[in-house]
Amino acid sequence: MTLRSLLTCVCLILASKANSQNFERVEPPFWWANMPVSELQIQIYGENVGTYRASLDTPGIKISKQVAVDSTNYLFLYLEIDPTVKPGIIPIEFKNSEDSFIYEYELRKRDPVEGRNQGFDASDLIYLMMPDRFANGSLENDNIDGLTETVDRSDPTKRQGGDVQGIQQHLDYLKDLGMTAIWVTPIFENNSPPDYGGYHGYAATDLYRVDRRLGSNEDYRDLVRDTHKRGMKVIMDMIHNHIGLDHWWMSDLPTQDWVHDVNKYGYTNFKGTVQGDPNASQYDRDKLVKGWFVPYMPDLNQRNELLADYLIQNSIWWIEYSGIDGIRMDTYLYPYPEYMARWAKEVIEAYPDFNIVGEAWTETVAHESYWQDDSANSDGYDSQLPSVTDFPLCFAIRNGLTEDFGWETGISRVYYAFSQDRLYHDPNHNVIFLDNHDMGRIFEQVGKDEDLFKIAYSILLTARGIPQVYYGTELMMGHENRGGDDEAWRQTMPGGWPGDERSVFTTEGRTEKENEVLAYMKAMNHWRMESEAIHQGKLLQFVTDEGTFVYFRILEDQAVMIAINTNEESATLESARFAEVLDSFSRVMLVPEGSNYSIESKLTINPKSALILDLHK
Repeated sequence: MTLRSLLTCVCLILASKANSQNFERVEPPFWWANMPVSELQIQIYGENVGTYRASLDTPGIKISKQVAVDSTNYLFLYLEIDPTVKPGIIPIEFKNSEDSFIYEYELRKRDPVEGRNQGFDASDLIYLMMPDRFANGSLENDNIDGLTETVDRSDPTKRQGGDVQGIQQHLDYLKDLGMTAIWVTPIFENNSPPDYGGYHGYAATDLYRVDRRLGSNEDYRDLVRDTHKRGMKVIMDMIHNHIGLDHWWMSDLPTQDWVHDVNKYGYTNFKGTVQGDPNASQYDRDKLVKGWFVPYMPDLNQRNELLADYLIQNSIWWIEYSGIDGIRMDTYLYPYPEYMARWAKEVIEAYPDFNIVGEAWTETVAHESYWQDDSANSDGYDSQLPSVTDFPLCFAIRNGLTEDFGWETGISRVYYAFSQDRLYHDPNHNVIFLDNHDMGRIFEQVGKDEDLFKIAYSILLTARGIPQVYYGTELMMGHENRGGDDEAWRQTMPGGWPGDERSVFTTEGRTEKENEVLAYMKAMNHWRMESEAIHQGKLLQFVTDEGTFVYFRILEDQAVMIAINTNEESATLESARFAEVLDSFSRVMLVPEGSNYSIESKLTINPKSALILDLHK
């Protein structure tokens, strides 16, 4: 080799190192060989990278498309990867009229661990947590240089310091409680201004990074693995409707239409009923889909093909990277419905055992059922979404236990909610709940009445669907009168922080009433875990009568009878009324005690209580 050739080679190597380091971001940061999808979009961000064109010479991989956009600092590469390609490094050459360099992109080996991506169903009991509010496992990550919000436990609107490690440390508590799955509100980086309060996680500033105040990507993956080791599942919370105003895209948007124009469309009308409304105006549709959620949450335009591909691929990356079993998609009604259908379809096709629940906050069954897959919608829309959040049943329980009984009021509300199950493709796929992080806690909603609280919980565990329990419910947690509305029901768990006066994670740290309620819920949870009739049984109900309501869950040679009395006095029901079910069973046991029970000609139900009976042939 001549000296000139050697110098040229050295210069090319130096140029390669210098220019590859100009890539501020490459997303996804890596991929895997032998994935269930063949296409890979790589979003590259760096100074003037859009002026380069890429090429590669790796057998089994080809660049099918590369797209330069409005901002010259982006380049989008689309790779087609044959399933025979082995893990390793893909050298990609970038060249423009002035120079060239090599960027090495990594294809990793897929994780062979069994029990990943297994989905969730009606046999599960989901425990919902906000990581910032559940437990602080590491004080070292409370405040991070470069992330604006810091921990301030004197102010409930600020970060409290809970993290992924705190959840990990209490997995045995959750398993012992009878939970089979955990849903954690978003863990993505939310680098929000100090006065915003982005602890909730719904204003993402980086979709490929766990917020370092919650831990690292590796910490989250370890949480999933540790949860799986205990025979439990993990559901990840995602948001495709919006990002945070401080997302790194916002300082240099790839295209002018990457987010909707807030000056043109303003803010959303929050009327999810507009979708599926045959009489809705285009103005209202635009407000719902294109309006920003709040001033701090820019609304994403999923009709931009590059963005749609990016978001779908981001979901697949997290599923593959972490091993999660399901996704809860936030604000499902607000993006373009055709995009959400495409997203759900592609995710389920890639991971057939996976499950997705979409947050569809509407108050009527007709509007809720519109969003479940295979619903008979008159406009032909099929969401491809397996599961919806059953807000109508939630409201029916909450209102039905606090109203006087009437033809359409009181406990009749639950009867009418069940009576419309024909509108769902499969109501047993609905995620059912009494409360969550966006609404008042159930104990408060029933007037801090323990009897009504237990009736509500009995319905939750015996109704068709997949039950979700909000953290602290096992303590009959109420509200703290401080902070904003949201913070009132987003308390920290006592004992989750070093220095707390007591720990509700221990028997000694709980009050006598908390131990009593927790023991009741634990017994109910473990009973439900073993009841196939509850997991799979048909729901058969009898019309409400003077504040009482009876329904059954029936599965071949077993059934469960639920008899509810919302009155202040005992109620007596004629057993003959339920003969069509009761005559088929000879053994009866009281739930959750498991003791034998004898059904006489008249059935007595105690005041404000739910009688639950296990029936066997």
